[in-house]
Amino acid sequence: MSNTPHTLGEEFPGKLEAIHALKAQDETFARALAEYDEVNDRIHRAETRIEPVSADHEASLRKRRLVLKDAIATALAAN
Repeated sequence: MSNTPHTLGEEFPGKLEAIHALKAQDETFARALAEYDEVNDRIHRAETRIEPVSADHEASLRKRRLVLKDAIATALAAN
């Protein structure tokens, strides 16, 4: 398990099977998952100062992660 906070398993407990199934059948959903993981990793690297960014850029990344999380939640609720 990753030590990066806000992983999909933490954000959607009990939904990993549904996430994997939907990922296999929906390319748009799969892209959203990939982008979520990428943005989440960038936020983690910024927070831990591995790759520091400006406060504005970090806030922008956090907003993007929230938009992606909402899209993932919406897709899961629809299936």
